[in-house]
Order: sequence, then structure tokens, then C-alpha cells
Amino acid sequence: MQVITKITRQKNNKERYNIYLNEEFAFSVDESTLIKFGLTKGKLLDSFEIDEIAYEDEIAKAFNRASSYLSYQMRSEYEVKKKLLDAGFGESVVLEAIRKLEKLGFLNDETYSKALLETSKKTAKKGPMAIKQDLIKKGIDKKTLEKTLKTFTYEEQMQLAMQLAEKTVKMNSNKTPTQIKQKIQDVLIRKGYSFEIVNEILDQIQLEREDDEWYELITLQGEKIWNKYVRKYEDKQLELKVKQALYQKGFPLEIIERFIDEKREKE
Repeated sequence: MQVITKITRQKNNKERYNIYLNEEFAFSVDESTLIKFGLTKGKLLDSFEIDEIAYEDEIAKAFNRASSYLSYQMRSEYEVKKKLLDAGFGESVVLEAIRKLEKLGFLNDETYSKALLETSKKTAKKGPMAIKQDLIKKGIDKKTLEKTLKTFTYEEQMQLAMQLAEKTVKMNSNKTPTQIKQKIQDVLIRKGYSFEIVNEILDQIQLEREDDEWYELITLQGEKIWNKYVRKYEDKQLELKVKQALYQKGFPLEIIERFIDEKREKE
């Protein structure tokens, strides 16, 4: 048996205390551990109690480290566990700290998943598949993940996808309807929307062009294509290559013919 002969508060951390046994420094503990074990001057401790105190203090340290980590932003259980393990805490200590955090409401994967879903919708307009991948990376279990994604309604997905589509149209005013639709599809797929949503959006979006707009577009894009091929091909072969390239970009044949005729007249 050993007796506590002195207890002092640490200067650099007011929530930790130094414990002296038989006049010699033995270990330090968190304030919560001090209170839990009723550590006071004159208290007798055996080796089993000392080990128990050390274990409980490790849990307190892990809990405090996790609390600090969570103070910056919400985290998943997986993230907190990895953070503590990387910091050198043992598996059992980490699990005890996590249980304490969950009991106090500081850690809740369901609440975290809902928050991530809402943030992803509002700030990045992400679709279900992209959000699902984010949740998987955060270690969210399948049941919680599916429950969370069920709250993302089809109507909401359509609304956000349409906003992305309209933004894409504005950013590609110098492109043909075919090119713009391809851009919209690429954006929506990358953002995690299903092909069903993508096709519905493409059916609804209006991308008509007037003749003068077509001519402006083909003048802009056609010149680049013409200059690209003019050094490689001659006469009919040049015209064929230019026609193919412009047709693939969605230009009507009559507009393409007009452009090529004018190019020939200028030569």
C-alpha cells in the first residue's frame, strides 16, 4: 500500500493534478479522475487501484482530445476513433471515450449524416450517389446511410439538378445545344445524380437557337476547326473533315454548308 502525501495543480494545465505517493511524484490525473476516485491527501492506494486510476485517466485524456477535435466541426465516430488511435491511445481506451461522447450527445452518426446531407445539398448541390460516397468515407454504417439518403426526395434532386443545369447553360453560351447537353450530363453525373434524373433534366431544358445565333457560333468554332485542318488536308478532304467535326458538335448541316461556302468564297 502507498499513501498520497501531496496533490498539486499543474501550472500549465489547471485541469490536471500531480499525485505524490510517499513524498515522491507518482503520476498525474485529470480533474474528473481525481473526483471519481476521491483522491485526497492521506488516501491509501494499492497497485490494482493505481492501475485502475491510470486506465481511467487515459480515457479522460482521450475524451478531452476528442472533445477538442469535435469543437471545430461535427465528426463521425470513425473519424474520432481514427484520430485517437493515431494519437497513440489504445483500442479499449478509445472505445470507452467514444461511448462517453455518445452518451453525452457529443457524437452521433445519425445526426452527423443528416448534417452532412444538408450541407452537401446547400453548398455543393450534390446528388445522392456523391453524398453516399462521402458518408462511406466517413465510416457511416449502411443502415444509417440508407436512412439518411431516403430523406433526399426526388423533387429535391430535380430542383437542385435543374439549378446546376441552368448554371451550366449560362456558362456555355458559346456552345451548341448538343455541346451544352453533354456538359449538363457530365456535370450532373459528376455531382452524383442518377441517369433517370439526368434524362429528365435534359428533356425539360430548352436550348433553341435562332439562325443568327447559329451563325455566330459556327463562325467562332468553325474558324478554329478550319485552321486546325487546313494545313493537314486539301479541298474535298478538308471540307469533309470540317463537316464531320462541326456535325459532331451539333451544328445543322445547312449552317455547316453555308459556313464552308463562305470560307471558299474568301479564298
